[in-house]
Amino acid sequence: MVEGRRGGEPELGRVSPRPLLETQGLTRYFGGLAAVDHVDLTVSEGEIVGLIGPNGAGKTTCFNLLSGFIRPTAGTIRFDGDDITRLRPHQVVRRGLVRTFQLTTLFQEMTALENVLLGLHLHSKKGLGQVLFSRRTYPPEEVARSREVLDFAGLSAHADQLARNLPHGHQRALGIAMAMAARPRLLLLDEPVTGMNLDESGRVMALVKTIRDRGTTILLVEHNMKAVMGTCERIVVLNFGQKLAEGTPADVSANASVIEAYLGAGLAHA
Repeated sequence: MVEGRRGGEPELGRVSPRPLLETQGLTRYFGGLAAVDHVDLTVSEGEIVGLIGPNGAGKTTCFNLLSGFIRPTAGTIRFDGDDITRLRPHQVVRRGLVRTFQLTTLFQEMTALENVLLGLHLHSKKGLGQVLFSRRTYPPEEVARSREVLDFAGLSAHADQLARNLPHGHQRALGIAMAMAARPRLLLLDEPVTGMNLDESGRVMALVKTIRDRGTTILLVEHNMKAVMGTCERIVVLNFGQKLAEGTPADVSANASVIEAYLGAGLAHA
């Protein structure tokens, strides 16, 4: 029988999760303002980590840096041990780091199935332009893969429905399905339950847990504190571009600095 730790020694029989994403001194200036200021961030394989903070705290800028949409002023980003700091977005995706966006980015006049097919383009021999202009000639294996993703996201019954006709919650789930089509190892979710009612947000956050349970690590930005506290195992708080706090949901929600800067007395108990 293995006993617990003694005198600060590591517990036998347990292996620490391997860091999948690491940033050191991540910094981005816009003019003279530091939107992200020397942020050290680690996300280990198998985690669901929340990135929270008030508007303007630097959360979206951080996502843009991690996904290659903008370049850092200073600092490094490592994914699975490799330096990806200077890679372009499509190169980052091909490494297995995929993001969604705050606003649902869908092809509104295409069906749900066609939207997911477009999410496959980085893993296809065709480029996105070719796929867009040959909508009726998708390879059978891509169609099959896309239907599997729709089924996983609970959208198989809506495969042939135009994206613009889907309810808001289904549109958000479709955005996640498009990202999942790219087979991410790490999924960056930007406000996945924005604008949803309680039932819709519950279904999406259950989907997030299922995605993690099937092997995809999650880093998410979200203002819905009930969703964050009920889903994330660890939370990082940004404020004015700097890391203010980090810990379990219980630790963060009880942190006086976090309550003052972001949660407030009421939201701390959400």
